[in-house]
Amino acid sequence: MNALDDVIDSLSRLPGIGKKSATRIAYHLLKNDRSVCLRLADDLSVLHEKIHPCKICGSYAEQEVCPVCSDPLRDRSVICVVEQPKDVQSIEAVREYRGLFHVLGGVIAPLEGIGPDQLRLSELVSRIHTEHISEVILATNPSVEGDTTALYIQKILKNLGVKITRLASGLPVGGDLEYADKLTLARSFRGRSVF
Repeated sequence: MNALDDVIDSLSRLPGIGKKSATRIAYHLLKNDRSVCLRLADDLSVLHEKIHPCKICGSYAEQEVCPVCSDPLRDRSVICVVEQPKDVQSIEAVREYRGLFHVLGGVIAPLEGIGPDQLRLSELVSRIHTEHISEVILATNPSVEGDTTALYIQKILKNLGVKITRLASGLPVGGDLEYADKLTLARSFRGRSVF
């Protein structure tokens, strides 16, 4: 194995990057000026030093507290619960939500050995008590694990006096009914709204 094969192998271990994509990226880097590779290497080498979880919500930040948690204009009575820090970025990109976030750090997945104790649930309960939260939005993925986690959270929060809501799920804009799976269609009917 040579240096190019090593780079291709390393890149192909990244999520969503297969062998073909890794090969294209490696050849692209090799074709470009050396400074492109050096900058990428520098950026990657300091990633763990500069980026860490926000001490409040668990999202990634360069500071001790992330920009969302430190923004005084956010609605501090609402927390949106997500699985991973990348979910915060996805929701923020839409620019519809103006409340706070809470990152669980995963979902309940017994087959993978992940139970409620491995998630940031006690921190969520603590925030509800100390931050005077009136609504918790459950924004876990519409999967078996995401739904299980949402139901578990609903169960532990039901007596805390907060409104618990779940993001709607169903057919995507521009989607065709013939290509929708049964679960998506069922969710679409249950989550329908007045027109």
